[in-house]
Amino acid sequence: MDTLSQLPATTVATNGAVPQPQKGKALIKTQGLTRTFKSRKGTVEAVRGVDLEVRQGEIFGFLGPNGAGKTTTMRILTTLMPASGGTATVCGFDLRRDLGKVRRQIGYVSQSGGAEPAETGRENLLLQGRIYGMNSKEARQRAAELIARLDMDAFADRLVKTYSGGQKRRLDVALGIMHRPELLFLDEPTTGLDPQSRARIWDEVRALHAQGMTIFLTTHYMDEADGLCNRLAIIDHGQIVSQGSPETLKQEIAGDIISLGLDTQSDAVARVTGQLRDRPFVREIQPTAEGLQLYVSQGETVLPEVLRTLDADHIAIRTVTLARPTLDDVFLRRTGRSLRESNGNA
Repeated sequence: MDTLSQLPATTVATNGAVPQPQKGKALIKTQGLTRTFKSRKGTVEAVRGVDLEVRQGEIFGFLGPNGAGKTTTMRILTTLMPASGGTATVCGFDLRRDLGKVRRQIGYVSQSGGAEPAETGRENLLLQGRIYGMNSKEARQRAAELIARLDMDAFADRLVKTYSGGQKRRLDVALGIMHRPELLFLDEPTTGLDPQSRARIWDEVRALHAQGMTIFLTTHYMDEADGLCNRLAIIDHGQIVSQGSPETLKQEIAGDIISLGLDTQSDAVARVTGQLRDRPFVREIQPTAEGLQLYVSQGETVLPEVLRTLDADHIAIRTVTLARPTLDDVFLRRTGRSLRESNGNA
């Protein structure tokens, strides 16, 4: 099982319940959080001055490419790794002084999961309940409740090593909420799952949120962050580059986006930039791996003029799209590269 799951039973209330924080309380608060590692090449700064505040009742997303520092930050917040610097409280308790109290309040689902493959799903849940201080009857009742809720009846009494990816993930979520935590951490909850299994996990996250649970999740999927999260922070190279609701972040990029696919090995990018840079309808020009993105007002109206201008200068256009801003556009504007490209090269 995951390290966090192997807590002494004495660290939790005997009925498995978790003390409820005051309504509106900041369940996560960090200031200047850092984490450095030593390597043969020197010091690696995995987390660099992260400031976060997650309030009760939110689904808060941590969006960024692979290797951005998402999992490291989560492991610090779940007591699995000490911070190198800065301060942090989780559910009102200091991460340096009150590790046991923090662990009583939280559930954690890691990327790799925490189930014992040589046991059945039900046996894993019963063990989790006993670890968190439930008596045998309470653990059986809670396990049965979660098995029914997550539609696990068909496989709950099979060995976990026989489970599909989606079945394992449902069990992981059940293990994470077995003790009814107030705050649930989900690290890349749908990575590697098929679309149907992803949708099932999304539905369960929404259901948990509707029942009052606060959820902090990491993801590199833009649709996941956009579709699930009330607020999110975008992280890159260990630093937060933007925070807010998905809609607020996208509204930072006013207007529409025209994406031009160009021959990047020629002077096409420079020529297009020179032709369009001073046009009144162009608010910003951003280079991409495929060519350029133009941030414009009234995209449908100005697109024909853009095409006529480039055609008059005999500039070949490989592809052209017109769209509203996405979270990838926010990432591109903040970092100078696409989140899709960053994940693909990780």
